[in-house]
Amino acid sequence: MTKIKTVDDYLAAVPDDARAALAKIRSAIKAAAPKATETISYRIPMYKDHGSLVGFGAFRDHCSFFVASPSVMRSHSAELKGYKLGKATINFPADKPLPAALVKKLVKARIAENEARR
Repeated sequence: MTKIKTVDDYLAAVPDDARAALAKIRSAIKAAAPKATETISYRIPMYKDHGSLVGFGAFRDHCSFFVASPSVMRSHSAELKGYKLGKATINFPADKPLPAALVKKLVKARIAENEARR
């Protein structure tokens, strides 16, 4: 198995439907957090800006958006109804990517949370 070193490597290795969904999420993250650094952590794309922000991944039967903050998840619970949720993760089918506006809102909430901790 080839070692994934960049987000482009990661996206190239996932199935087409997941690639399209995750590329949309990547664009929304970059729009909301243009100063964030892209990295691969725990074999998935992660974004950092004054600490961990968010990440995403493709799995056999779903994609995930890692918010990495239970408090941000709780504060946006009304907007997350209808999604399969973990403590700080949103799972969704590859053919129904998260809306860009929702991704941007969650990323901006994570930026604010990280800045408040500084």
